[in-house]
Amino acid sequence: MNSADAAQAAPPRQMWPLYAAGFTTAFGAHGIAANLGGFSEDTVTSLLVLGGLLALYDGAEVLLKPLFGTLADRIGARPVLLGGLIAFAAASAAYAIADSPGWLWAARLGQGAAASAFSPSASALVARLNPAAKHGRAFGSYGFHKSIGYTLGPLLGGVLVWAGGMRLLFAVLAVLGVAVAAWALLAVPALPPLPKTRQTVLDLARRLADPAFLGPTAALAAATAALSVGVGFLPVTGATAGLGTIATGAAVSVLAACAALVQPKTGRALDEGRITARGGITAGLLLTAAGLGCAIVPGLPGLLSSAALIGTGTGLITPLGFAALAASTPTERLGQTMGAAELGRELGDAGGPLLVAAIATMTSLTYGYAGLALLLAIGPVLIITVLRRTNTEVDTGGVAYSTVAGSP
Repeated sequence: MNSADAAQAAPPRQMWPLYAAGFTTAFGAHGIAANLGGFSEDTVTSLLVLGGLLALYDGAEVLLKPLFGTLADRIGARPVLLGGLIAFAAASAAYAIADSPGWLWAARLGQGAAASAFSPSASALVARLNPAAKHGRAFGSYGFHKSIGYTLGPLLGGVLVWAGGMRLLFAVLAVLGVAVAAWALLAVPALPPLPKTRQTVLDLARRLADPAFLGPTAALAAATAALSVGVGFLPVTGATAGLGTIATGAAVSVLAACAALVQPKTGRALDEGRITARGGITAGLLLTAAGLGCAIVPGLPGLLSSAALIGTGTGLITPLGFAALAASTPTERLGQTMGAAELGRELGDAGGPLLVAAIATMTSLTYGYAGLALLLAIGPVLIITVLRRTNTEVDTGGVAYSTVAGSP
């Protein structure tokens, strides 16, 4: 069974464990990251140490996601998914049991490496378990549950740390990893790896340099960059304007809620032919750029409008980007493509805040927002220009897809 020959979307019992896996990686990443700053001074002794602990998770993902994505194509996505979830649980349990600074570093690195395995595998399974005509809905729902993890992570993580310290949070993540792995073992079918032609390094480079891959991946990276900037810097802008923590927290919640709620609706609109991938991604980039521009407007109206537009724009881009990648990728290479695309998102996650911070250090935060907004606004022009030159048809599982539209 694959996305090409499936007659209908996978039943919910097969999809829910994959949504739970997306929630797990998001909850684990943000739940711990948001609470490390207030952790014991014996462990987090400086901002440099804090930065190192935060970077471990993302650094492991940047290095390992493409490798695990390729492994998923070779041996099957389900074993890599299950192995990653079990490894995530083991890494979390290690610190919950040992409770020492050294084990915190090891556990954080282990969690990032494990997420590098089960995150792209889950994305590949979402694509293979659903027919191409349902990819929009499937990736919209997957993105929704992942956004819920990002949204609830800091809040629930803070409650757990308040109730029982960082060890309790890691213990809960260990239980969550085991529970999702068991659920996936029972509900997700074993899909054998598909036969594929031998691929050289040059073949891989050509495929990853194809606009059908670069366009959606660049858009996903841009969306993640803007999302990270919004979550990290909008509270700073609000505090500078004299707004309290309730107002700034509400702005971040609006951003996360818009990103979560828009994704399923966007996926359905793609499947029903009401939008195309290129048109939706272009609109998403422009909305996100407008949101960054609104951050320059002083006071609560600017803050909330910025959060709403960034959330809506990124909510448009995410499911459309993944659906376009699935449409332009041979089914037997889905894991590799999803791993490489996730790498692009991680680079955007790190690069967006770094870019804004660098510009803000030399000038002001206003110019930082403007710089990233300009990059996002240029994106649609590049996408339209490049893809018009390469309006080719690629065959994915027997169904022709346009690299421009990303839809049947």
